[in-house]
Amino acid sequence: MSFGARLDAALDARGALCVGIDPHPQLLRAWGFDEDVDGLERFSAACVSGFAGVAAVVKPQSAFFERFGARGVAALERTVADCRSAGALVLLDVKRGDIGSTMAAYAAAYLDPSSPLAADAMTVSPYLGVGALEPAFIAAAAHDAGVFVLALTSNPEGAQVQHARTADGPSVAQTVIDALAARNDGATPTGSVGVVVGATVDQPVDLDRLNGPILVPGIGTQGGSVADVQRLFGPVLRSVLPSMSREVLRAGPHAASLRAAVEQRAADFAFLRS
Repeated sequence: MSFGARLDAALDARGALCVGIDPHPQLLRAWGFDEDVDGLERFSAACVSGFAGVAAVVKPQSAFFERFGARGVAALERTVADCRSAGALVLLDVKRGDIGSTMAAYAAAYLDPSSPLAADAMTVSPYLGVGALEPAFIAAAAHDAGVFVLALTSNPEGAQVQHARTADGPSVAQTVIDALAARNDGATPTGSVGVVVGATVDQPVDLDRLNGPILVPGIGTQGGSVADVQRLFGPVLRSVLPSMSREVLRAGPHAASLRAAVEQRAADFAFLRS
């Protein structure tokens, strides 16, 4: 089953919500954990216990694991495997972007089932050119995995590049989306190549032809709201995958509180799957 089909089924079964596992220093301290590998492992285990069994998609942020070196990466491997065992799809937030054999190696690391870091999908950056991501698209197709491509992000610095106009007129963000739409053409119920579009963007893009999932960060702490999602994505609401991290993680470290927070946030977006 393709990633697009698995994602569609998961969102119907568990609700439209992607929950981040972001063990940054402030959260480790807020949860009463030390800022070391032991604290990282305890944090990750609490997240798995709290919401991997109820969230449709879980998105570990690789950087917060990598900063602890080999033991941190080992903790990431366990977190990915445990989330998948609990029934969640895992979107590994690595934002890789390179060319040729290097991009192929990144894709193998995160999408090939033989890799200890294999997830259901990964995030990538297209700013060496969408065509440079071809190895990731090939690997995703070969392994029924997914790829989420940055298009129009919620950080204010992104606008300088993403809103820039190409020689033909469309914005850079729109050209990225249009290139990906061609890859999803004809896929049912939805394609496996998605985009990342923030809930706080001020210049919407045309997503009508994408036929793929739209990961929407920036909701809650960053200022985006349910109303923003409705306003920005009205014609393609069923494709939206809202992403939250701090809005859920501030409920930790107790598993029951984390689970309740996920269930409430998913309920807020129940209209996306109606």
